[in-house]
Amino acid sequence: MRNSLPSEQAILLQLRDLKAIVMKKETEYMGLRLTSPLVVSACPLSDQIDHIVMMEDSGAGAVVLSSLFEENIKKEEAQLKGVMANKFVFAEAMDFFPDFNEYNMAGPFEYLEKIRKAKARVQIPIIASLNAITNDGWVDYAKLIEEAGADGIEVNIFYIPANLETASEEVEQQYLSIIRTIKESVKIPIAVKINPFFSALGNMTLRMQDAGADALVLFNRFYQPDFDIKELVLKTDLIFSESSEIKLPLWWIGILYGKVNLSLAATSGVQSAVEVIKYLLAGADIVMTASALYKYGISHLKTMNKELEDWMVKTGFEELRTFKGMMSQRRISNPIAYERANYFRILESRR
Repeated sequence: MRNSLPSEQAILLQLRDLKAIVMKKETEYMGLRLTSPLVVSACPLSDQIDHIVMMEDSGAGAVVLSSLFEENIKKEEAQLKGVMANKFVFAEAMDFFPDFNEYNMAGPFEYLEKIRKAKARVQIPIIASLNAITNDGWVDYAKLIEEAGADGIEVNIFYIPANLETASEEVEQQYLSIIRTIKESVKIPIAVKINPFFSALGNMTLRMQDAGADALVLFNRFYQPDFDIKELVLKTDLIFSESSEIKLPLWWIGILYGKVNLSLAATSGVQSAVEVIKYLLAGADIVMTASALYKYGISHLKTMNKELEDWMVKTGFEELRTFKGMMSQRRISNPIAYERANYFRILESRR
């Protein structure tokens, strides 16, 4: 009776073909080559180097470090300056404190050292996240981040124009000024993490492109306050994102794909490979996640990568680029579905 089991050579060929499919998840993000579109977004999980190593081992294409906040550095500097100026400190004790002028640039030392250590331990790109409040802060810390070896900078502009006298044009100019200032100061690529609240977001993306941005991260997830009606105080609880939150960034990535010369990063609501696939179909170059890693562990990256690979095999897509943007406004048969006509269709379906 003839052996019906596949030969060793056939098995090796099947494994080779499967490996070829797996290796074609590669993508490019603001000039950086990534082995996977799954990227860890800025969060405290990356504060430990061992965690970053686990992220790489679990299939992360890159890691965005938690944000470096200028306010924290200024606070530490002010505290040190206050101690050094204390009249009750003995002169002999001053030798134990660093020179304050040197400390101005040594404030972010721990963050810069984290970049160096991460680069020494992993092969995937390490992207720093910067949130400053002054022009000097944006420039000085961006330069230090580049010198430390970061592969890129995610500019996290967390700005709420709560002043009622501030006009929209002033807000937009502030964003553009920050982008130009940083771009003129460093050579590494910069991604801008934006919010969805611009009155003409499409036009604003073109202006940010002209200002020098290499990528856009859609969208910044503001942690908005809530009220405690018993204690009558503001609550600022950290709430993890849910998959339902992908719709707004999914919509805008689908609109922007193919119309701007910017890399597009999706963030918000990524819990499984389902959201990853949807974002890629809309046109995202990479898909960021953090909440899912807190919920299910860093190894959940392996699960999402495997589910993405299985979907690619099942649907016959051998390369990520063959389906990226397939569901974008530019490529679907009915582009108007992204606009007002679809609003009426949704309302009609409820009648």
